[in-house]
Amino acid sequence: MVNKDFDLVIFGATSFVGKILCEYLVGEHLEPNLSWAMAARSQSKLDALKQELGPNAASIPLIVADSFDTEALQTLCAQTHVVISTVGPYALYGEELIKVCAESGTDYCDLTGEAQWIRRMIAEYSETAKASGARIVNCCGFDSIPSDLGVKFLQQHAHSNFGNYCNTVTMRVKATKGGASGGTIASAINIYKEAASNPELRKELQDYYSLCPDEHGNEVKQRTVNLEYDEDFKSWAGPFIMEGINTRVVLRSNAIAESKYAEQFEYNEATLTADGSEGEKKAKRLAQFSRIGTVFLAIAPLRAIITTFFLPKPGEGPSPEEQNAGFFDLRFCGKTINGEEVRVKVTGDRDPGYGSSAKMLAQAGISLRRDVDKGEVAGGFWTPATVYGDRLIERLQSFAGLTFELQSVSKAELMNTDEVDDEVDDEG
Repeated sequence: MVNKDFDLVIFGATSFVGKILCEYLVGEHLEPNLSWAMAARSQSKLDALKQELGPNAASIPLIVADSFDTEALQTLCAQTHVVISTVGPYALYGEELIKVCAESGTDYCDLTGEAQWIRRMIAEYSETAKASGARIVNCCGFDSIPSDLGVKFLQQHAHSNFGNYCNTVTMRVKATKGGASGGTIASAINIYKEAASNPELRKELQDYYSLCPDEHGNEVKQRTVNLEYDEDFKSWAGPFIMEGINTRVVLRSNAIAESKYAEQFEYNEATLTADGSEGEKKAKRLAQFSRIGTVFLAIAPLRAIITTFFLPKPGEGPSPEEQNAGFFDLRFCGKTINGEEVRVKVTGDRDPGYGSSAKMLAQAGISLRRDVDKGEVAGGFWTPATVYGDRLIERLQSFAGLTFELQSVSKAELMNTDEVDDEVDDEG
């Protein structure tokens, strides 16, 4: 064991989500005996944040480090066991920190949803992380902890009840409420910028297995839900904006897990919009908005206009009141090859992208330090479902406002549909 000054360093503490995370650690969740520091590139902004956080933050150390300053990042990693990074777009600002963590054996987690960047980091630094013992865990916010751990939770119940896992799982967003921040928008815009001049990247972004090892062996043709009637949930369904990254993470979890869910595993996500003609109209509007948005963001002049005049800037986002009023409600349905069925529900008590994501990321970092044994989990690039045990689910339920609930376990032909509440909330 190496003795270091800190259990955690929050890198990007002065970013929009970084501030929320630090507020959570000094106020809402005081983890016993946790030593941590706040890091950012600006001393003045760190000083201002410390002042804003009040008396509970008085003893928290501050570290100045820039995303491109290798020496400063090496000094930072030498002081901590785990780095939690909120500095995005990660494709622009995240690589040097991944490199230094991989080289130094420092554990790392973030909340990126940038699949193309994750793929590059795995290709570039996976062997280095394995050699040093650094556990690198991307996607520890709303994308993709509820999806990845929701599937894991469902599969555990399938295996305990049926002796085998579900080979097909669907996740449906029943309801969600929350605003977007400029940082997330900037990350999404950057993907379109990269793809516009890179045909190989455009091809990669269409591959649901892009984060899986080359030898994954899953030949199921994964699909995007645009507009359809979902018989399992008795509701119309349209696209879900986060399905692109969530599906890739869940498929990677299946591919790299010690015990796969299934050699041929199918997973998809969508948004429920209700039964009947009104539900169909809402699903059609979602599908149309998704298509139009994709076209507009792919064209540079239109993208510039949208970014300049209609979208929040980096550092902007939902107010504290909007964060507290937000929530999410996700429903999962899994089916085995024999026709057995499991349904679970995952909810969060804050807006998904910020209030809830900050708490998830904080608990992921704490759990990586305290619950994931270095001797049992080797270095490398992991997903939430493959690196964390049940302790993180317990933490999320106890300290982060999430719930993981088993709704029903049954043979499909004996299913009592009254057991599952499929009434779709109009909010979201």
